[in-house]
Amino acid sequence: MSKPIDFAALPKDFAWGTATSAYQIEGAVAEDGRAPSIWDTFSHTPGKIAGDDHGDVACDHYHRWREDIALMKQLGTNAYRLSLAWPRIVPGGEGPVNAKGLDFYDQLIDGLLEAGIEPSVTLYHWDLPQTLQDRGGWPERDTANHFADYATVVAERLGDRVTQWATLNEPLCSAWIGHLEGRMAPGFTDLTAAVRASYHLLLGHGLATRAIRAAAPDARIGIVNNLSTVQAATDRPEDLAAAHRMDGHTNRWWLDPVHGRGFPADMRDVYGIELPEQAGDLETMAAPLDWLGLNYYMPAVVADDPTGPAPYAREVRRLGVPRTGMDWEIDASGIETLLLRLTHEYGARKLYVTENGSAFPDVVRPDGSVDDPGRVEYLEDHLAACASAARKGAPLAGYYAWSLLDNFEWAYGYDKRFGLVHVDYKTQRRTIKGSGHRYADIVRRHRQGRGLRGNAA
Repeated sequence: MSKPIDFAALPKDFAWGTATSAYQIEGAVAEDGRAPSIWDTFSHTPGKIAGDDHGDVACDHYHRWREDIALMKQLGTNAYRLSLAWPRIVPGGEGPVNAKGLDFYDQLIDGLLEAGIEPSVTLYHWDLPQTLQDRGGWPERDTANHFADYATVVAERLGDRVTQWATLNEPLCSAWIGHLEGRMAPGFTDLTAAVRASYHLLLGHGLATRAIRAAAPDARIGIVNNLSTVQAATDRPEDLAAAHRMDGHTNRWWLDPVHGRGFPADMRDVYGIELPEQAGDLETMAAPLDWLGLNYYMPAVVADDPTGPAPYAREVRRLGVPRTGMDWEIDASGIETLLLRLTHEYGARKLYVTENGSAFPDVVRPDGSVDDPGRVEYLEDHLAACASAARKGAPLAGYYAWSLLDNFEWAYGYDKRFGLVHVDYKTQRRTIKGSGHRYADIVRRHRQGRGLRGNAA
């Protein structure tokens, strides 16, 4: 049985939200002036995506956004985390702005506000314009400068209505999975490119933060990282050292620079790659933040792997522990641990869980309803852990469930479903799942001030 949720630990103005990203739901990849992104290219490369799927149509959100806002209202949420498609707004990555692209997001923002839903806008959720990739992509410094220019364009247009901004979503995935492991766009396996990309992503974050503040002085700006608790598979010194390296690779490399600590010296030694540093870069990366975003899905249990790629640690699959349909280990306590670490070790002033969710095989019943008890339990347990962290002092201001909709799940294609809302990809019919109804009940209970409750419907 799930743990009860301590609603009283959460602030009254708590943001109850859902989250999506542009390439995963929008579709319309060649409409109204949008140009290709690296994910268009990668997903159309044979063998890269399960089922040879791609995001050409996805959830057709570009045409169905009004219906999707209505679903948010049915769930009772008051916040929505979305990303903007850089190649829809500045198709060339730099230069001319596509008016129709900005118009789309203009209408979407207005529609959310009219529905009483606060938009939380992410500038970059991995869909780099292909033209910039052709010129070197994130391993090149120019990309960070172009990102700041794009941030200015967006903030000047939307900053009168959008106050909640994130620069980057999960730069770890862009750098490590996209440039080191090759499992995401642009699909490289090059440590030098990966380290250079990591540096310029964080430089771009700092430059974009300054650009947003200049265009929209009332903006509240953060960055979103996917973090994991890290455990050694055994108490062998080699495995303990591997766990420390994995913590550096997964957590400290991304947190330390934006908090003015520079890049961790031990990880610089591990990678052995000279950083493309210029005077003033570290100060730019450490531009003051209003909030931090935590994306949490699973812990990492690792063992030493001296012959593998950096950070020379391999994940170990533990037997007898619950796992999601992604084969990811379930450990709700990890989200509490990380929220408290961000509070005490990094001095976070405000925290949001910007993504948290699970993929499970859904059961569509004969009447069309969708049963997903595994996702319900996952949601309840992780929200209980969030409330526990808040009770212990974490300045948690909101939770965004991943995801509003089933969607294009990157290299997994359409096989893995994370949505609170089921999408029939052939008809685009949306159906709120059991987890969506449960989330709506949780939101309602918090607003009613029910105190320590959680399991009863």
